[in-house]
Amino acid sequence: MHLAVVGLSHRTAPVEVRERLSIPEHHLETSLQSLRSHEQVLETSILSTCNRLEIYSLLRHPDDGVAAIRDFLANHSGLADPDLQPHLFALHHEEAIQHLLRVSAGLDSLVLGEGQILSQVKKMYRLGQDHKSIGPILNRLLNQAVSTGKRVRSETNLGSGAVSISSAAVELAQLKVGQEQGVDDLVSLSQEKVAVVGAGRMARLLLQHLQSKGARSITVVNRTVAKAEALAKDFPDLVITCCGLDQLDAQLAANTLLFTSTGADEPIIDRQRLEAITRQARLMLVDIGVPRNISSDAADVSGTLSYDVDDLQEVVERNVAARQQLAQQAEVLLDEDRQAFLDWWDGLEAVPTINRMRQQFEEIRKQELLKALSRMGSDFSQREKQVVEALTKGLINKILHGPTTALRAPQPRQQRLDSMAAAQRLFDLPGDDAERDRSDAN
Repeated sequence: MHLAVVGLSHRTAPVEVRERLSIPEHHLETSLQSLRSHEQVLETSILSTCNRLEIYSLLRHPDDGVAAIRDFLANHSGLADPDLQPHLFALHHEEAIQHLLRVSAGLDSLVLGEGQILSQVKKMYRLGQDHKSIGPILNRLLNQAVSTGKRVRSETNLGSGAVSISSAAVELAQLKVGQEQGVDDLVSLSQEKVAVVGAGRMARLLLQHLQSKGARSITVVNRTVAKAEALAKDFPDLVITCCGLDQLDAQLAANTLLFTSTGADEPIIDRQRLEAITRQARLMLVDIGVPRNISSDAADVSGTLSYDVDDLQEVVERNVAARQQLAQQAEVLLDEDRQAFLDWWDGLEAVPTINRMRQQFEEIRKQELLKALSRMGSDFSQREKQVVEALTKGLINKILHGPTTALRAPQPRQQRLDSMAAAQRLFDLPGDDAERDRSDAN
């Protein structure tokens, strides 16, 4: 068995490639089933966000398994091999484990220390369980990743402050407005007429950061007006107007700054739409959706400035130096948690031997218990039989606790193999064809 992750991220692929690989939540079950149907894929889980699509899997064979996942990604994206393969990465075993822990901790995010990625890893874990695509190995690994993400945020200050895609989007707008005014710094957005398209989690974060950066009057545009109104109620200090998507053209004409964060599969704003609108001022568009909500040709329209998630790097670089020391502290915690998982993984080698020991002792226990009970005759009550049954089981568990702990403890591999061979000889254990019980560990 072999652990691997195959995918792409903001570090390896531009947004126009990432949006082709994005998997909406309502398609995740089908995608997981498709992956699991391949004989090489024993367990699998998918992390799909605006900045990455990564598939974590337990494979029978590293090369054949990775090839199967690459084929799945090619079929899903519809991209020709030369257009896709240069952007994909594949990491194996220890590197795959380390990568997942870094992702969960926010160390691989576009915005260093981003908090939202932890909830996305939790969601990957939950969906893998719900759709039964993960087994004991990935269950343990994903649980470790969630714990590591929480630990990094509780034991360091890496997650403090404005560390999300939404906060970076607002800071990008501040920076660009400042540059228009001849100031190379973040400025207040109090003079901007602002609209937010979407009413989900990202939109909520946008409103939080817009409020903190000076915006006071905002229009929320959403397909379901009631959802926008529910969101607006959580911001009593903001003057928020809500309207449906049928009013999008009017909002494009009336506002100077517009953010988009919807679940649309295709752009909802493009050059043709913008050219049909009469505007009196420049319009700045900031798109944090993947797939993109704003077509790349929108920037060709006179008086329009258009930015997407890849443009956030300009803001990120301004903040990354100050967070590097915190990131180094987090890496120490990651090393500890990675080693804890590897120790557990290495201990799985002893599971077949442990299982055979337990089976052999259990057979002896049952045989001896049956003999003893037959000698006691009918005078022995059902309750007394249960007490003796529990006693014998307890004895076996106590006897095997020491050998079991010793076999699974972190140690050099040869030392573990010697201990397993000694147990085999001492207890005259039956042979094991193919370590068939290893996958039962959890």
